[in-house]
Amino acid sequence: MDLDIVGLSRLQFAMTALYHFLFVPLTLGLSILLAIMETVYVMTGRTIWRQMTKFWGTLFGINFALGVSTGIVMEFQFGMNWSYYSHYVGDVFGAPLAIEGLMAFFLEATFVGMFFFGWERMSKVAHCVVTWLVALGTNFSALWILIANAWMQNPVGAKLNPQTLRMEVDSFYDVLLNPVAQAKFVHTVSAGYTVAALFVLGVSAWYLLKGRHAELARRSMAVAASFGLAASLSVVVLGDESGYAANEHQKMKLSAIEAMWDTEPAPAAFTAFGFPDQEARTTHYAVHIPWVMGLIGTRSLTTEIPGILELVEGAKERIREGQQAYDALQKIRALEAGVPIPAELAQAFDAHSRSLGYALLLKPYVDDPRQATPEHITQAAWDTVPQVAPLFWSFRVMVGLGFYFIVLTAVFFWLSAKRRLDAHPWLLKLAVWSIPLPWIAAECGWIVAELGRQPWAVEGVLPTAVAVSELSASTVLFTLLGFVAIYTVLIVVEMKLMLQAIRKGPNADTGTANTEDTPPSAHLPVAHQGQH
Repeated sequence: MDLDIVGLSRLQFAMTALYHFLFVPLTLGLSILLAIMETVYVMTGRTIWRQMTKFWGTLFGINFALGVSTGIVMEFQFGMNWSYYSHYVGDVFGAPLAIEGLMAFFLEATFVGMFFFGWERMSKVAHCVVTWLVALGTNFSALWILIANAWMQNPVGAKLNPQTLRMEVDSFYDVLLNPVAQAKFVHTVSAGYTVAALFVLGVSAWYLLKGRHAELARRSMAVAASFGLAASLSVVVLGDESGYAANEHQKMKLSAIEAMWDTEPAPAAFTAFGFPDQEARTTHYAVHIPWVMGLIGTRSLTTEIPGILELVEGAKERIREGQQAYDALQKIRALEAGVPIPAELAQAFDAHSRSLGYALLLKPYVDDPRQATPEHITQAAWDTVPQVAPLFWSFRVMVGLGFYFIVLTAVFFWLSAKRRLDAHPWLLKLAVWSIPLPWIAAECGWIVAELGRQPWAVEGVLPTAVAVSELSASTVLFTLLGFVAIYTVLIVVEMKLMLQAIRKGPNADTGTANTEDTPPSAHLPVAHQGQH
């Protein structure tokens, strides 16, 4: 990445997004786990489940507060660093963000307060409903954010107004039901559930190793193991759906993930290992697994997945078509205000408008894309290839960890069913040391999703190089360093608060519900026990 205004702006947004995504998945998963635990408390009346809900709720609250503080900055960056992006697609992109703020975040933030301060002021059932509403709001918030992000990956339901140079919503129904959004949402929230499950599993394992809070730890591990097994399985299954969606809408991303330079006969093999060389346009020491990539990407044995070299040639054709759209656009823009667009000119623009974004790829090389040379076109076509090596390795780290999570949670699920969770101390230690791994997998997934669509801010519509604000590189560098410093402090604060809460453990609960494993009759006077 060149450290010019574009590279620095990309780096700043990437850093803030990766920092923010340290908090998001744990919030998503813990909210559901809290709701499950409190539901069991309401159904059984056992105080241990209330104690579990309050303890893990404290950790949820710490993480939620830090997640909100880091997420707000990201939205401001659209105006600070990506002002032309905001102008060009703000009418489309702003809608789901506004809905997220008005509906999902409002719901989430409101009921979070009731969750923490309503234990003694509400009935058990009412408080349980509040906890489920917190979980619902948290996941709704992710839904609308991912709808907005998915539109950047697959811009459906919108078209460019050539007179205002703004994308306008053509069908909000298509934006809402974007197939990429559906795959991205379920895959991302499942990853969040896995993060939370491994977190609860690891902390509980630490308690068992220390001989502390054993009842809480065993029950927490039982819930986390079953929840985590289901979540990790769904991550893998839904990851297959994401691969299929990528082949449908982002072919270059899929080929770059595979470091597939040449189009292979169908069904394409999966490259399990290798060293991509972008300069030489080859992958050294590649180890292939036959058919796997073809089945994931096309779900057939006869459909080819185009290689990078073929896609670059296709990009050249799109750029040439985009030049015609750019020519028609400039003629439309030259018309005097109020003059209707001639039918022939409107038809010429509509016929080629789908490739206008490819013409804009020429902007870093020439002011007027219509004046581009064949060399400029070739350079711009190769710009459509993202950084292959980071994508290749991030994807494989993510997938490898995903299968590891399935095995780990399955083992603890089996031990839980056998009531032998503490039978193997080395497994408990493994669970503790595995706590950071789902975060690494989640960050790798985010890298695959976002780095894979470069050089596009909006796939096929708006190149990243055109979307930035007109700022000096020094200004962006200064704010980048400031954000990294502040976010690092927040991470340290988060970890310190979380570790303090974990070391302290759950507070003694003075609720009126029955204590663990004690029948209700044991709390009654002896004279009345016979009636029960």
